[in-house]
Amino acid sequence: MTLRDDGALIVEGTVAQRLSQPANGRIPDTDYFELLDWIRRRHEDEVALVGAYARQIRVDDIGVLGLAIKTAPTLRASLERIERYWRVVTDTAVYCLDAGANPALLTFEARTEHHPVLEFRNEGALAGLAHNMRRFVRGDLVLDHVSFRHPCRCDPARYAALFGCPVFFEADRNAIALNPAMLNLPNCLGDAAVSDFLTGHLEREIGSLQADVSVRAALLRRITPALSDGVPQAADIARDMGMSERTLYRRLAAEGLTFRDVLTEAQSSLAKDLLRDSDNSIAEIAFLTGFSEQSTFSRAFKRWFGQAPAQFRHKVPMR
Repeated sequence: MTLRDDGALIVEGTVAQRLSQPANGRIPDTDYFELLDWIRRRHEDEVALVGAYARQIRVDDIGVLGLAIKTAPTLRASLERIERYWRVVTDTAVYCLDAGANPALLTFEARTEHHPVLEFRNEGALAGLAHNMRRFVRGDLVLDHVSFRHPCRCDPARYAALFGCPVFFEADRNAIALNPAMLNLPNCLGDAAVSDFLTGHLEREIGSLQADVSVRAALLRRITPALSDGVPQAADIARDMGMSERTLYRRLAAEGLTFRDVLTEAQSSLAKDLLRDSDNSIAEIAFLTGFSEQSTFSRAFKRWFGQAPAQFRHKVPMR
């Protein structure tokens, strides 16, 4: 597949899909997720597709960041660069390294509104990273385990074979776990001077990125993935965004919004997506959207959309 500058996706000489015209080499996250979903739905074997992606994607494909990852002196330094500079690749997700945990954890966290293809995206992201770590690390890299928050859609043994370690589903995080000693493994092309030079370039690049001026959009990216753990508190979200709760309220007010407005938008949007695109029960969807009781969720949904969740699901077929 080839993506032209005008957004046309060419497959075997034919325009198969049209995306928004890329701006500064980037496409909107909604276009990217729809493209992933289009690819996924054309393959019967999703695990094989995840494996094919992992084998094909290389750190070289992400430019200066890829070179900085490869030339960092140790695996720890590589993962620290991924954690800090992943935003130059995308703003839809972040990596968080907890090197002090045992096992050490590299967590992959969504920073976008819910989309039904995100489970597949998360599997591909961690599979690609695990495969590449084994390419650029010198020595025998052993993963302790890999975990995903979503349920398993296939034979778990096939995921274990793909990752070369135990894989757990319906966990509390999307993460790669490894023995802390693995972080000290040297990289094949480790060169501290070269890596530091590239890191300086990345610092300038990340500093030039335009911050999202919409507090609403930033809130949605944080609230939506957190709802399965219950309704997040404004103070916790504000702290995550690097501001006080009072500042968050003031900035929302400048956009004509309250925290409750954005929370309701996140819950209602996620509820619609799950009713339309998943086979979760209504009780499960209530839990995933931050409600402790199905009856409370059903009343809220009817208030939002004028119909009960079951009626909505019956009228809107799954994609």
